[in-house]
Amino acid sequence: MNDQRVQASTQYAEELRLSALKAARQSAELLRASFRGNVVAEHKTNTHDLVTDIDRQSQRLITASLLSAHPDSWVLGEEQVSGDQGRQAAGKVQWIVDPIDGTSNFVHGVAFFCISIAAAIDGELVAAAILDPVSGDEFSANSTAAFLNGQVLEPSARPEQSRANLMTDYPGAESMLKDGDLALELFGQWIQDFATVRRKVCAALALAHVAAGWCDATIGFDTKVWDVAAGAHLVRMAQGTFRGLSYGQAGLADHYCPGFIAQGPGADYPSLATAAERIHQLRTGR
Repeated sequence: MNDQRVQASTQYAEELRLSALKAARQSAELLRASFRGNVVAEHKTNTHDLVTDIDRQSQRLITASLLSAHPDSWVLGEEQVSGDQGRQAAGKVQWIVDPIDGTSNFVHGVAFFCISIAAAIDGELVAAAILDPVSGDEFSANSTAAFLNGQVLEPSARPEQSRANLMTDYPGAESMLKDGDLALELFGQWIQDFATVRRKVCAALALAHVAAGWCDATIGFDTKVWDVAAGAHLVRMAQGTFRGLSYGQAGLADHYCPGFIAQGPGADYPSLATAAERIHQLRTGR
């Protein structure tokens, strides 16, 4: 790719970053106004998998904002609403949206949830925004850097495993059914191996915290693309690593894999690699 094309691509990724931030800010107002109010939740797949009308309203706001700014795009959202999928065939940009990641926290009044928006072109992530409506922190990335509240994130080396901070949603109800005693064994091992282990149940915001340097690593085993796409791009643009865990499924991009390991710059935590291998063996039989 010549210099002009690289510059044009970089400028376009920056436009997408700003559009994602604008859409997330519009939704954030709704979430702040509704948080710890009279929010009615419904169950999706089980009693642990919640959705609210605020999720759907947030999705509509984000979708309208993104498609207005970029008519040559389409939206893959966790809460599908009218218009989300209508432009797939011709859309140049794919938006991957979670209107509220951490809905259970939102419903229960726990201030750890976020809006997550990623932009991909030809399957490659090029821009992202994650907004924490309660703290007001805005994490974002284009194709060259990651930002926190408009300031470039400066990566720093992470500590050794015994001094590191791990965030994870594992084990949840679904993984307990799949992995049985191994789930609790792995969690217990992490408690011994790491300085702290926090189960925050919001993969996108945990990934944003890794990018910001507030958390050293995060791992997940039952995630969806809208949970991790924006966070994966943030971590990489902050010079950390994001590795998808495919459980033997061929051809999946990292952010489409059902599991992941994300670590800050320079971090390489053996306990996470061992856990991923043991889960792989159990779930695939090899």
